[in-house]
Amino acid sequence: MAVYTLPELPYDYAALEPVINPQIVELHHDKHHAAYVKGANDTLEQLAEARDKEAWGSVNGLEKSLAFHLSGHILHSIYWHNMSGDGGGEPLAADGVGEFADAIAESFGSYAGFKAQLAKAAATTQGSGWGVLAYEPLSGRLIVEQVYDHQGNVGQGSTPILVFDAWEHAFYLQYKNQKVDFIDAMWAVVNWQDVARRYAAAKSRADVLLLAP
Repeated sequence: MAVYTLPELPYDYAALEPVINPQIVELHHDKHHAAYVKGANDTLEQLAEARDKEAWGSVNGLEKSLAFHLSGHILHSIYWHNMSGDGGGEPLAADGVGEFADAIAESFGSYAGFKAQLAKAAATTQGSGWGVLAYEPLSGRLIVEQVYDHQGNVGQGSTPILVFDAWEHAFYLQYKNQKVDFIDAMWAVVNWQDVARRYAAAKSRADVLLLAP
């Protein structure tokens, strides 16, 4: 029985035009995201088989595979909800996201500083990867992280709340090799209501890190 399932899109394929065309959304969700879901489920089955056969030599590779596919599934599940055809602009108290807007200013000095840092982080990932805004529970602040492929270079307890997919499959059919142009365009579809809800939920989990028993 499958442990992970592909979530439905919260909008139709054309909802993010002109920033992301329908063909990209369809291929990205129905093919690429689906492949990560299948990969995670298949790897869990292979790990179960390895345990049954005590084939411990395969565990190292399978653990890497599980982390890759599961992280891909999680990040994409956040990604779809982070966007809206009615999104964009700057998060403001007038739009009901004042607590999140204050956290941005406190953590980065200004919205402009945050925007520039996340855009640069996403655009300069080496090869494939993500730019991520995450809540870091040890300090209680927001941080920007670079995720190489689907994992690594992140604080272990941090919770991603806004993710920019910088893999070529996210933009190449429309933006060719101009990743920076895609990242710049992405700001027009950011769903700040979703990001603010994720921030509030992450912040409310005070015991997420057990640093001492």
